[in-house]
Amino acid sequence: MSGVGKGITSSSIAKIMQARGLKVTAIKIDPYINIDAGTMNPTEHGEVFVLDDGDECDQDMGNYERFLDINLSRTNYMTTGRVYQEVIRKERAMQYGGRNVEVVPDVPEEAIRRIKKASEEADADITVVEIGGTIGEYQNILFLEAGRMMKVKNPKDVMFVMVSYLPIPSKLGEMKTKPTQYAARSLNSAGIQADIIIARADVPLDKKRKDKIATFCNIAPEYVISAPDVESIYDVPVNFERDDLGALISGKLGLNHRLKKTNLDAWSKFVSKGKKSKDGVSIAIVGKYFDSGDFVLSDVYISVIESIKISAYHLGLKPEIHYLNSEYFEGEKGKRNLKELKKYDGVLIPGGFGSRGIEGKINVIEFVRKNKIPYFGLCYGMQIAVIEYARNVLGLKDATSAEINPKSKNCVIDIMPEQKELLKENKYGNTMRLGAYPCRLRSGTVARSAYGKESISERHRHRFEVNPEYVDRIYEAGLIFSGTSPDGRLMEIAELPKDKHPFFLGTQFHPEFLARPLKPHPLFSAFIRASKGPLL
Repeated sequence: MSGVGKGITSSSIAKIMQARGLKVTAIKIDPYINIDAGTMNPTEHGEVFVLDDGDECDQDMGNYERFLDINLSRTNYMTTGRVYQEVIRKERAMQYGGRNVEVVPDVPEEAIRRIKKASEEADADITVVEIGGTIGEYQNILFLEAGRMMKVKNPKDVMFVMVSYLPIPSKLGEMKTKPTQYAARSLNSAGIQADIIIARADVPLDKKRKDKIATFCNIAPEYVISAPDVESIYDVPVNFERDDLGALISGKLGLNHRLKKTNLDAWSKFVSKGKKSKDGVSIAIVGKYFDSGDFVLSDVYISVIESIKISAYHLGLKPEIHYLNSEYFEGEKGKRNLKELKKYDGVLIPGGFGSRGIEGKINVIEFVRKNKIPYFGLCYGMQIAVIEYARNVLGLKDATSAEINPKSKNCVIDIMPEQKELLKENKYGNTMRLGAYPCRLRSGTVARSAYGKESISERHRHRFEVNPEYVDRIYEAGLIFSGTSPDGRLMEIAELPKDKHPFFLGTQFHPEFLARPLKPHPLFSAFIRASKGPLL
């Protein structure tokens, strides 16, 4: 089933193999016709993660980067749309020599070409490939076929790991293996035999269940790896190593003679920090993409959430994250709800698009600014902070963004000039300001103090910017633009001085994309430190 943990499993396997001294890269295959994740609905697909080169991809790419502490590129991300697009391009260019171009083998072979290219570019010893979707779906069968073809050609260099969920129906109270047996048979029907089965469940597997899976899924019991729910995703590699997963994979691939013992010491210390944390820090994330029917979908902001956790762990704190819908703070009733924000140590507003829930976010920012509650705004969260300041301090009551009301007289946030023509031509996919750009920091500011250097590079994803016509007026009213593009045209960071507010800062970029478990992001750490205040 979806969401069972394939991404974390792939990341953990990659981390373990890296810890055994191998050079590792990772690939995510998304079985969508979309060319990239940029045009996908966040409440259906989750977060759009952005790479240094500007590629908009699946959130699991973020997990790979965090676990491996490496920067990946668009070569590491594949969708059905990209594969078909390239096959059709080659056919139009007569690169198939005029022969009939067929779904099989040409589509799987294009997938194989991409896998090999990513591996070669990274000079990788091990390439971990995650095939999205679930076994038995129509959408990913061509990628399973690509894997099967690779295994046939290179049987000693390719192995398969299947992740399957073992339910424990509450009325029965017994762990059931039949869904896993069925999944294994479905995989067999695609011509693939799982070498290892990762058995996800609420609790660890007992010997009886392992033996049963081994018998009916045609593998030895030691190749059934128990993957119970754990406190943190960062526990997973450590947990897998208890079943010697690294050694099992190395043995299957004939690598044991090349490897040293798995060394997860630094990783384990980080995990231990999180578990030892006793003092809590309460952070409210005010967003508008949380709702998925009657359930909360936190995956939309997964990198933000992990960045908070990572910084909190390093500061010896236990993060308590609360998800608040911005529409809860709209209207007269919503304004009365604002007082509830006082129970949180800090408030964060992440990125987003469109007008829904914006007035609620503006009300939240005004409240936390006036009540000296630490505030961190990311991308849209910075733009809305500028709007709030222009309205309530500068006195421009109709201040807004051109994204919300392009006819307003005071669009303090306006579309970037180069974006106007793109939107006129309905060019939405992969056309925003995307990827890593340099930023220069003003001395004597909160941002400069946090980073400890003058020049930085951060990842972006936006079409709108602070309107240059209003920069001087906003600055004179007290909101400092502490980070700008090197040419001074784009406002990258806005903040209030520390003598005016304990922490009030917004970034046009997305710092959450660069936070790593062993390298917390300095702005998130500064925000968490300010949220805890003098008690830290």
